[in-house]
Amino acid sequence: MIGGRILKYIDLDNWKRKEHFNFFRRMDYPQYNICANIDITKFLSFVRAKKISFNYAMIYASTHIANEVINFRYRIRENRVILHDKLHPSFTYLKADEDDLFKFVTAEMNDDIFSFTEYAERKAENQNDYFNLTDVAGRDDLIYITCIPWVSFTHLSHTISLNKNDSVPRISWGKYFSDNNKVLLPFSVQVHHAFVDGIHVGIYFSKLQNYIDNQIIK
Repeated sequence: MIGGRILKYIDLDNWKRKEHFNFFRRMDYPQYNICANIDITKFLSFVRAKKISFNYAMIYASTHIANEVINFRYRIRENRVILHDKLHPSFTYLKADEDDLFKFVTAEMNDDIFSFTEYAERKAENQNDYFNLTDVAGRDDLIYITCIPWVSFTHLSHTISLNKNDSVPRISWGKYFSDNNKVLLPFSVQVHHAFVDGIHVGIYFSKLQNYIDNQIIK
């Protein structure tokens, strides 16, 4: 445990991903990106019925599912591999009625979508700094999240430091659109290949779709 956050150091010699980790870590750019459309028809009805923010609900859902896929919780720290017990979202926020400059906001994850959306929205609105580095200093138990609601993108790339140890996933979504009586959302997942293979991204997408399809309107 470091700073109240639980992590586990991985014994590389006895780790089943040792060969994959060593192979992909030597790449000059070991991150890759997969984009796909997810069906948000039911989820959009849910958030509207519950009168919560779609954006903050998606931040919760995408982080919640990242915590369920163990490969998303590995990080490289000081040439060692660690496994975090829990990840938290660090996301962009742009207030509609102000200028065109966004903030980076980091929120602590909890186990309830309703309390999280209220808390995250309040924190974003109350944060004065564009980049509150105090909240992220020394931390890698994060998911970097951004929303681009102006474009229904088919591909997305991120600015990134050329640091082969940077293993924090990047998750993004764009402008949703209607197609054959469904509402689809362009969704992007960028991960470090030393930890996350295509099968794990596929599992992530499947779990996320299942989660947002099964939020019940009561």
